[in-house]
Amino acid sequence: MSDTVTQANLDSRFTSEVQSRIDALAASAEAGGFDDAIALFVSAIERGGVIQAFGTGHSEAFAMEIAGRAGGLIPTKKIALRDVVLRGSLDISALGGSSLERNPDIADELYAIAEAGPDDVFVIASNSGVNGSIVGLALVAKQHGHAVVAVTSLDHTMRVDPKHSSGKRLRDVADVVIDNLAPFGDATIELPGGIPVGAVSSITAAYIAQLLTIGTARRIAATGETPPLYISANIPGGDEHNRALELRYNITRNV
Repeated sequence: MSDTVTQANLDSRFTSEVQSRIDALAASAEAGGFDDAIALFVSAIERGGVIQAFGTGHSEAFAMEIAGRAGGLIPTKKIALRDVVLRGSLDISALGGSSLERNPDIADELYAIAEAGPDDVFVIASNSGVNGSIVGLALVAKQHGHAVVAVTSLDHTMRVDPKHSSGKRLRDVADVVIDNLAPFGDATIELPGGIPVGAVSSITAAYIAQLLTIGTARRIAATGETPPLYISANIPGGDEHNRALELRYNITRNV
């Protein structure tokens, strides 16, 4: 590495790239930019529904931020691609690589495995927003009358061709679209020679997930109700608190 491109210099540049996006998302939330998504979440919970979260590849981390974690909302479920192997019809050989996330034909099975109720809302994360399983599940959810919230990179998705036969991107299907502010290709800085590094979408998506969770909990609390939130299972009484509310919302945690 040249003297002019030190590790400290790269770290500082990446920190700046991350912080500028976090600041922009915080400003958007403060200005009401997430309010429509939060309203859908609150409405689903008030009607007895749950928030169905889905993401593939590294975007599965977004679904994990939404569903089943300490400080998060209990009426949530995580949908995972591997569900079609663990609980569905596909053989284990289907796992690995990117072919499964690009397969639109698994959308109906994913939806069936999710056992979505009529009042559920779907939140789907995908940086590119064009893969078959992502767009497919969003379309199936809409066909069954569910609202869909998308978390995607608008910069990236508009620069690549849709891979679903409908010709649609995730953003075209969703009722509410939240931009994760990741750049085209996700990486934010370059090493000498133009090698990209420093992906940011996982960081911004996790922040978005927490802003949505906080906003939903705050709005429920404002009605005088106690938000149904997980507490850590590693503190006294955590398991008992969480299980009681899981039973109330008929939540069963899967892998």
